[in-house]
Amino acid sequence: MKKDQILRILEEALVDAKVVVKSDDETHFEAIIVSDQFEGKSRIARHQLVYGCLGDAVGNEIHALSIKVYTNNEWKDQS
Repeated sequence: MKKDQILRILEEALVDAKVVVKSDDETHFEAIIVSDQFEGKSRIARHQLVYGCLGDAVGNEIHALSIKVYTNNEWKDQS
């Protein structure tokens, strides 16, 4: 799976999200996702939401995925 495919899947599933997907080898990926859908959710619940969007691709076509998730306010604090 290519990083552009992962990006498209996440953008379609998390409509209001700002998504960036990085990869040096198209096997190991990093996703940075900013969305208010994460508001009030634990880190685990946020990751589960992302994994749910990607389905069976995680562990198959996506060998490794680093996920960084933020609400819009949390993202502002990162800058």
